[in-house]
Order: sequence, then structure tokens, then C-alpha cells
Amino acid sequence: MKKKLVVLSGAGMSAESGIKTFRDSDGLWEGHDIQEVATPEGWQKNPELVLDFYNQRRKQLFEVEPNLGHIALANLEKDYEVHIITQNVDDLHERAGSTNVLHLHGELLKVRSTRFENEIQDWKNDLALGDLDSKGYQLRPHIVWFGEAVPALEEAIDIAETADYFVVIGTSLQVYPAAGLIDFIKADCQLFYIDPKPAAIPNLSNKLELIPMNASDGVAFLKEKLLIL
Repeated sequence: MKKKLVVLSGAGMSAESGIKTFRDSDGLWEGHDIQEVATPEGWQKNPELVLDFYNQRRKQLFEVEPNLGHIALANLEKDYEVHIITQNVDDLHERAGSTNVLHLHGELLKVRSTRFENEIQDWKNDLALGDLDSKGYQLRPHIVWFGEAVPALEEAIDIAETADYFVVIGTSLQVYPAAGLIDFIKADCQLFYIDPKPAAIPNLSNKLELIPMNASDGVAFLKEKLLIL
């Protein structure tokens, strides 16, 4: 039976592909205040701005490709049962070939009803006011905004609890509830943390190996480490 390797990936995972991290040092995302484009309040205040913002992000997604880190994680499925829990809203893990990907914060290439949250559609074009669900309600980006519940959290916890190896890649572990997933791993689960500047993890009892590298180099290094475990 293959051992279970669970990956929590963040913005740094996709940065090498040319997708900007969620928050730049000035607190903006692609020049916009997060409160304007990633909160229910921002949507209520100016839905046109929010729709345009995500339309631009969707277009950008078609201009980038998975990086070597994404591809290496997909290749690990040959030897491990790999589950990826990602904070990213892009589809680069899937395009690289990963088959078990859970998106905590939604997906750019999907939209959902503003009234019925489980009515979700694939969507690759621009989304505009007047694009409606099957019942006539406005569609919105299928993104978990700040202040909203994370529907996939319980499934993510279930996956984390059964990991033999847990790998954190490209995240500062500051965004909750995703950062709290490491609290649910087994006592004998080995933890790897791949990031050029890994954050401190307080009150951790698990065996931890820091890999201070970018995603592509770090996953390649991880693969070599796993071979000797």
C-alpha cells in the first residue's frame, strides 16, 4: 500500500509560474485593496469592479503554465498516494497532472450562484452582471472571500488526519483556517516545509524538516529525501 503524502500549497507554489502572490508588500493584490475585491462587502459595494478583477485574473491564468514544482508533485503519484490541499485558485496543479486536488479558497475557472451556493458552473470566459444561474440569480466568482466560511475545510481536515507525510509549500501559514491543518496531523506524521523564508511554527511536536527553497527546487529535494525514508 502506498504511503499517503498530503501537500498544503500556497501562493509561493504558483509564483514561479508568473502568478503574483495574494498580497504584495504594500498590502495590495494586483493594485487593488483586498477589501475591495475579496470580501462580500466589496461585492455589495461595487460588483462591476469585483467581476472585472476576477476576469483579469482568469485571463492571466491562460497565459501561464505549471512550473517544475507542480509537475514534480504530480509525478510523486507514481510512488505515493498524493493529496493536494491548495489555497490557490488557479488550476496549475490539475494541468500538471495531479489527480487529487482540493481547493480551499475556490477556483478561478468556476462561478456559482449568489443565492444557491452549491450551484456551481465551469466558466472560462468573462463574467458580467446579467449572467444568471438556472433560477435567475446573478452568478459570482467561485472564490471564498475574506469573512466567508470555507466549505472544503472538513474534507481537508479528514485528509490531513490520515497523512503519513505532510508537506507545506509556499505559504506563510498566516491565513486561517488553512494554516491550522497541521494541528490535525498524526503524532508520527513527518512534516516538511518548503519555502525560501519558512515561517516559525509554534507548539509543534511533529518531526519537522525545513527546506528553504522555492517550490521547484524544494519538491525535487523532497523527492530525494523521501527515497531514503
